[in-house]
Parts: sequence; C-alpha cells; structure tokens
Amino acid sequence: MRKKALSPAARREEAQRLSASGLCSARAACRILQLARSTYRYRGRPPTEQEEALHRRLQELSERHPRYGYRRIAALLRQEGWKAGKRLVQRWRRNAGLRVPPTRRKQVRRGVSTGLPTKATHRGHVWTWDFIADATVRGGALRMLTILDEYTRECHVLQADRALKSKDVLDWLGRAIQVHGAPEHLRSDNGPEFIAKAVQQWLKDRGVKTLYIEPGSPWQNGFVESFHGRFRDECLNREQLHTLTEARVVIEDYRQQYNQRRPHSRLGYLSPESFAQKELPSPVAVGLRPPSTGDGQTNTNQQPSTSA
Repeated sequence: MRKKALSPAARREEAQRLSASGLCSARAACRILQLARSTYRYRGRPPTEQEEALHRRLQELSERHPRYGYRRIAALLRQEGWKAGKRLVQRWRRNAGLRVPPTRRKQVRRGVSTGLPTKATHRGHVWTWDFIADATVRGGALRMLTILDEYTRECHVLQADRALKSKDVLDWLGRAIQVHGAPEHLRSDNGPEFIAKAVQQWLKDRGVKTLYIEPGSPWQNGFVESFHGRFRDECLNREQLHTLTEARVVIEDYRQQYNQRRPHSRLGYLSPESFAQKELPSPVAVGLRPPSTGDGQTNTNQQPSTSA
C-alpha cells in the first residue's frame, strides 16, 4: 500500500488498484482491506451542474486567497449566496489538495555563552552592549551602538551611523578596550552582529566571556535598556537631528554629559565617572607596606620547618 487507507473511499480505491493490477482478485482485496463488497461495487452519482459550479467557484476563491482556510472560504461562499457548509468545503479542499500548510515557527539563532550569568561587582567586571534606532528629520536611518559598564554605569561608546555591521562593532569595542581595559564578561542579546562567529572568536582570543540573554527577554539586559530609555527621553525626543554629522555631535555631547555630570539615583546621585573614581582603590605610597591583616599573618620569608 502506498499510504494508510482509513476511509471507505480510500480503501475502495486501493482495492480497485490491487484488482486492476492483477495482484489478487477483487474478493481477496476486500477481505485483506476489510472492505464490504457492496462498498467495493458502489458507484456514486455524478455531480449536478450546481455542484460543479460551486466547485469551480471554490477553486477560484482558494487560488485568490491561498492563505485562507476552509472556514473563511465557506464564509465567502455563503456571502455570495452559495449553500455550502464548512464540512463540505473542507472535504472538497482536502480532496483537491488545497489544505493550507501550517506556518513554520522561525528558528531563532542564539549565541553560545562562555560564562555563567553574572552580576557586576566591580568596574570592568561586566559590560553590556546593544543597538538603539532612530531617524533624522530628513528620514535617514540612525543606528546607534551602546557599550556600557554595568557596575559604574559609564557609557564607553555611543556611536551613531547609518548602518553598523559586526566589523564596525568590533572596531568600536576595540577602541573602548584600549581606553578602559578589557572586561571580564560582555552581555548582549542574540542580534546577528553580536553572535557572528568572527565576533565570538575575537572575544575568545582576548579572554572576554560572553553572556547571551534568552531570545525575547530584554529585561535580562536591563542596564542597557534602562540607559536607552533615558537616552531617548532626554536626548532623541528633544532634539531635531537633520544630518548624520549633527546627530554624532549631539549624541557625543549627551554621552559626555551623562558620564561626567548627570546624577544617577542608583549611584547615590553621583555621576558615573565620579562613582568610578570613588570605587577605585587609592594607590599605596612608595616605601610603605600595606597594613597587616592580623597577628596570625604568615611571614613569607620564613623557611618552613621540617619535622623528623
């Protein structure tokens, strides 16, 4: 059998094929397929002219609306005055091979995290990066790359361009690393610029562990999302940016003002740069030894005693 025969009509068709091919008699085919011989000999009446016209109209509507299911096609037929139930339309469409295939769910590409979910505990521990989009007054696209330190909230990069690819992302990340040093972890979503193999290999070569959030979960990257909310409210929604050059100047001015002067409520109303300077350890004076941790501190110059 070429396919599983379930309905009496399908089993009748299969029995007729077996009998016509000479593999067995009609009686044996009915016995094998558990089909009554009266059903085997049954011949349906030919369709009436009205049914043929209805079938042609069903074909026309199905070709015009290929994504409509049998319920919508039946509703259109009834609106035109045809007497057609949804089960009849469903059966005719199934026999004609007009079933609408289900929509395949898009496979979401995901990056491979090389580090465990981490909360920033010191400067340079976890950086986060993401994109924010806007447009100039003339309708030109603006895409901005943001690189943020999750602990100090310092915005290391806020670069605007018409388009930013993975190569551009690596260029700006490399500049930030030259100035501020490489972070231990880098958090991002699963955008194609961030999960590109070249980006992941570049980060691996520099010992930066990647932290990719779950698809469709922007709250897992809350630091940069919060910054983008403030950035849009305090800058993008207040400025009219006519050209890309003007946008770059305005956006860089905002980045400087955000880092140096804007009080941050989570930092005790200090600016990110002031908080970062406060958190940095003070250098030890030359010639002075750091204070001892207690009487139980071991002397590293003392040779260990050996017991017999």
